[in-house]
Amino acid sequence: MSKIQSFKDEISKGYTFKGDFIVLGAAKLDGEVVEGTQVKIPLKTMNRHGLIAGATGTGKTKSLQVLAECLSDASVPVLMMDIKGDLSGIAMPGEGKDFILERTNAAGIEYTPNGFPVEMLTLSDQKGTKLRATVSEFGPILLSKILGLNDTQEGIVSVMFKYCDDNKLPLLDLKDFIRVIQFLSDEGKDEFENNYGRMSTTSLGTIMRKVIELQQQGADVFFGETSFDIDDLMRIDNEGKGMISILRVMDLMDRPKLFSTFMLSLLAELYASLPEAGDEDRPKLVIFIDEAHLVFQEASKALLNQIETVIKLIRSKGVGIYFCTQNPQDVPSSVLAQLGLKVQHALRAFTANDRKAIKEAAGNYPETDFYQTEDILTAMGIGEALVTCLNEKGIPTPLAVTFMCPPRSRMDILSDDEIEEIIEKSKIAKKYNEVIDRESAYEILNEKLNTADESEEQEEAPKGKQEKSTLETILSSSVTRQIGRTAASIITRSLLGALGLGGKKKTSWF
Repeated sequence: MSKIQSFKDEISKGYTFKGDFIVLGAAKLDGEVVEGTQVKIPLKTMNRHGLIAGATGTGKTKSLQVLAECLSDASVPVLMMDIKGDLSGIAMPGEGKDFILERTNAAGIEYTPNGFPVEMLTLSDQKGTKLRATVSEFGPILLSKILGLNDTQEGIVSVMFKYCDDNKLPLLDLKDFIRVIQFLSDEGKDEFENNYGRMSTTSLGTIMRKVIELQQQGADVFFGETSFDIDDLMRIDNEGKGMISILRVMDLMDRPKLFSTFMLSLLAELYASLPEAGDEDRPKLVIFIDEAHLVFQEASKALLNQIETVIKLIRSKGVGIYFCTQNPQDVPSSVLAQLGLKVQHALRAFTANDRKAIKEAAGNYPETDFYQTEDILTAMGIGEALVTCLNEKGIPTPLAVTFMCPPRSRMDILSDDEIEEIIEKSKIAKKYNEVIDRESAYEILNEKLNTADESEEQEEAPKGKQEKSTLETILSSSVTRQIGRTAASIITRSLLGALGLGGKKKTSWF
């Protein structure tokens, strides 16, 4: 039997499934596409997570786009993190150019330009439907992990949440949380310690600094009302297509902590809210995380452990998570071990470290008699990828160099006018973009202190004495003084640098 026939038989057998599937492309051998060798993914295994990796410009984003299109066609909702701003084109039909038709003919499929139902989301002030969560819904444990607190500080945050619950002080946004810290460090200190125990002023100061650090990364926009309902991520349009929610996070490249905060809270809420799914014929939701290293970089060990734990467990809820990154080493090994689909585009070897990374990457794939994996990783062209997935029995499929299908939607970004039109037609934008700032801990405590000051002034008026105002009290507090010293230190470092010297809702988002 010839080599080509043996290869064709192996691919045909390995990629034949009983249920529904997604076609990624056609297999190649010795640089040529082999007729009749479609590379497919069983739809029922799309909750087993995956990786799309490769050097810049090798076609990772287009592979992500193809997967999202196919899932939408199969009535599976999709959430995509758009870090570079180049995924919005999925809302509009593509063009049948010659090189596109060549690819689809090689894969044995027809090319039909098509746009897909899209919802534009945002964590910041960019255009789109705003995603928010309240501090109370976030909870003390998750908030402590995001802030990188130690066990003692985490315990203080938990007791603070208990104090707020007992005293009906809603924690909706960060200014509420900051105001509570200020209050418990001064005016409310005696009351708190009598009922809940002593607190270290130093620990409160540390917690305050961590909150302000998160605030400086734009978390003020993120924390607040109205909280996002995860059911709005899992919608099907009138034509039966899964809604593709594009989270526009192009301005979060330099704010990885806020991005990690969002991702962990999303995964935690999905895991807590969704019922066990078992082995269904398709996932309930698939999440694509472009530039995945942003989730893991600068994250504390506790935060990484939490993310890894949720990723391991959320598969049973019918949720698939796909990481898109330049190097597989950007993703922790404990997470890589959970991934069923691997789409590896070409890697480039310019340094000794690059060659070492390629050798390690080659070890992540099944052995094959048809390729030298380490060599093929640097020899593939644009739009080609090494692919292996799990079949319906959970067994890895044969490794195949795949001539990837092109997207049917536009392979370019939308104009500002087109984005505006999508947002105007949104069924949920009005619901979440209305700013609500109802009475919460900040207002209640300020009113309480103002009332107390007025009473004391009336009592002390005959003696000609006047107590400190609320502002003076806050400014003279030990925590505020610590924050002032921290701010002064930050300003000093910045100048030296410039000189070259140095009550949870069941269906809420969280």
